[in-house]
Amino acid sequence: MDNNKLNTQDLITTEIFTAIYIVIFFICGMLGYIPILLVFLPLICPIVTGIPFMLFLTKVKKFGMVTIMGLIIGLVMFLTGHTWMPVATGLIFGLLADLVFKAGKYQSSKNSILGYGVFSMFIIGAMMPMWVMRDSYFEYMSSSMGTEYVATVMSLTPEWMFFVLMIVAFIAGIIGALLGKSVLKKHFKRAGIA
Repeated sequence: MDNNKLNTQDLITTEIFTAIYIVIFFICGMLGYIPILLVFLPLICPIVTGIPFMLFLTKVKKFGMVTIMGLIIGLVMFLTGHTWMPVATGLIFGLLADLVFKAGKYQSSKNSILGYGVFSMFIIGAMMPMWVMRDSYFEYMSSSMGTEYVATVMSLTPEWMFFVLMIVAFIAGIIGALLGKSVLKKHFKRAGIA
């Protein structure tokens, strides 16, 4: 039996931690009902979800677990009313993060922090329609959130803001990873992540 292949236990672990991550992520996402906080979600969510993700990372020893998590999160976002874009970014940044963790053999402290920074950038998929399909997206948004909300969000999201929020999500992921590691120090020692 190949020890590098994902088994049922790995998939169950991934599903449990993905469910925990999604619940916390969606609670943070509710802050988006306040226009200015919508723009700050790439800063808030990765920091708050850093603790459950870093706990998940103490269980990850095989390639693919983080990719699956990213894909599931993207699919759940799609099924709850987002466009297909979070599915793509969940898969892409999940895979890239998996590669970073694998490069550190799932034992490197530096790679665990860097990898979560990379993973956290998937959140931009939820916001991409603000730039990629701006007119139709905001027209749709105004029907549920109102014109005043949309006008505020539009004023806060010029084109250059897309790149700023990508960087913000990465930095917030680093902060979230450091926070998660400090809270879960004992778990990291037990898992052998120096």
